[in-house]
Amino acid sequence: MTSEATADAADGERKPGAPRVGLGVIAREWGRIGCIGFGGPPTHIALLRQLCVQRRGWISASEFEDGIAATNLLPGPASTQLAILTAWRLRGTPGALVGGVCFIVPGLVLILALAALFLAGDPPLWVLGAAAGAGAAVAAVAVQAAGALVPASWKRAGDRRAARARWVGYALAGGAAAALAGPWLVIVLVAVGLAEMGVRTSPAVSRPRGGAAWPVPLALAAPAAGGLGALAWVAFKIGALSYGGGFVIIPLMQADAVDRYHWMSDGQFLNAVALGQITPGPVVQTVAVVGYAAAGLGGGLLAAAAAFAPSFLLVILGGSRFDRLRSSAAVQGFFAGAGPAVIGAIAGSAIPLALVLQHAWQFGVLAATAGWLLGLQRGVVSALLGAGTFGIVAALAGWPVT
Repeated sequence: MTSEATADAADGERKPGAPRVGLGVIAREWGRIGCIGFGGPPTHIALLRQLCVQRRGWISASEFEDGIAATNLLPGPASTQLAILTAWRLRGTPGALVGGVCFIVPGLVLILALAALFLAGDPPLWVLGAAAGAGAAVAAVAVQAAGALVPASWKRAGDRRAARARWVGYALAGGAAAALAGPWLVIVLVAVGLAEMGVRTSPAVSRPRGGAAWPVPLALAAPAAGGLGALAWVAFKIGALSYGGGFVIIPLMQADAVDRYHWMSDGQFLNAVALGQITPGPVVQTVAVVGYAAAGLGGGLLAAAAAFAPSFLLVILGGSRFDRLRSSAAVQGFFAGAGPAVIGAIAGSAIPLALVLQHAWQFGVLAATAGWLLGLQRGVVSALLGAGTFGIVAALAGWPVT
C-alpha cells in the first residue's frame, strides 16, 4: 500500500469530498489562531471562518455555519470544538488531534506561565496589585458574557408569548442556581432542558430514555479525598459539563477548587478566571490554573488534558452524526430550555464573584469595568488589562491588595 493510500485510510472518516490538507499546514494555521485568538469564542470563530471559508475555501460557508450550530449543541467549549471539527473535516482523526492540540497549546503555555507568577509563594507587590485589580473586574465580565448570548437565544425562543415566558423562567432559574446552589447548577440545567423538551416534542417523537440526565451523577460524584485523582475528575467534569460557554464552569469549579478541596482561595480563583480571559484560547483553560494551584506544573497539564478530552472525544467519535443531532426534535428542545438557563447561570455567577471582593477600591474597579463593557461596549481584554494596571497603581500607592 502506498504512503498516500495509507494516509487516505487513516483519514477515512473525514467528510467525503473535503480537500486534502497536510497535517503540517493544519498545525501551522491552527497554531497561529491559537496564538492570536484573544477575545474568546467570537474571535476564534471569526478567525476559523476567515481561514477555512474565505481565504482557503476548504469548507463551504453553509457547512461552516452548520458546524457552529452543531458544536453549540454540545457540552464543552464550543469554539475549541469548532476548531477540532474543522480540522477533522479536512484530515479526519489525525487532523482533529493536530488541529485541536495546536489551537490549545499556545494559550495553555501562556496561562501556566502566568499562573506560576501569580500563584508564587511570595509574589512581588505589583503582581498582588495586578491580581487584585483584574480579579475585581471578573464579575462585570461575567455579566457581559451573558448579555452577549441573549439575542440569539431569545430569537430561538420564537414569537409565542408562552415560549418567551418559559425562556425568562429558565434564565431566572439558572441565575438563582448559580448564585445560591453552586455545584447543584447542573441539576437545574438538566431539569429545564427536559421540561422544554417535553413541551416541544409530542409523545410520538422518540425521546432519549434517561440519557439526557447523564450530567447529574457526573456533576455530583466526587472522590472523597483530594490528590491528582480528584483534580483529574474535577477537570473532566468541567470539560464535560460546560454547556453554553466557558463562564458556566465558574460555579461548578469554584465549589470544588475553593470550598471542597481548598486548592486555592477565593481571591486566587478570581485571578484564575481573569487569566483565562486575557490569554488566547478558550476560557476553560482556567482549569489549568486550578490544576497548577493544586499540584504545580504537572497538575496544570493534567487538568488541561482532562478538561479538553471530552471535546476531542465528542468530535472524533460523533462528528459524522452531527447532522442527525441537529435534526433531532428532542435534542433541539433540550437545548432550547438549557440555553437560557446557561445564560442566567453565567450572569448569576457574578454575584458570588463580587461578594468575595475585600476592599472598597475593588468595587470601584468593578463599577468602572461594568461601565466600560456594558455602557461603552468595549472589549474584555482591554478591561482586564486596565483593571490590572489600576491594581498595580493601587498597590504601589499603599492601598490594601490582600
